[in-house]
Amino acid sequence: MYYVYALYSRNFDKIYIGYTSNLSARLIAHNHPDNHGWTARFKPWSLLYSEAHASKADAMRREKELKTARGREFIRSLVP
Repeated sequence: MYYVYALYSRNFDKIYIGYTSNLSARLIAHNHPDNHGWTARFKPWSLLYSEAHASKADAMRREKELKTARGREFIRSLVP
C-alpha cells in the first residue's frame, strides 16, 4: 500500500505534498531534528490529507495531480 499525503505547517502557512509506503514513519521523519531537507525549515508539520493507493505508480500519478494548480487549490481548501 502506498499513500499520497499533504502536510501543513501552520507556523509558516506552507503545504508539502508527497508519497510514501509508510505514512506514520514519513511524518515522523519530516518533523525529526535530523531532517535537513526543504521541510526542515518549516517544522512542525501536521498531516492535512492522505489517500491510500494499491500501487506505487498510482500514488505517484496522484501526487503529480495534487501538485498542479487545481490539486493545490483542493489541498488549500482543506486548511482549517
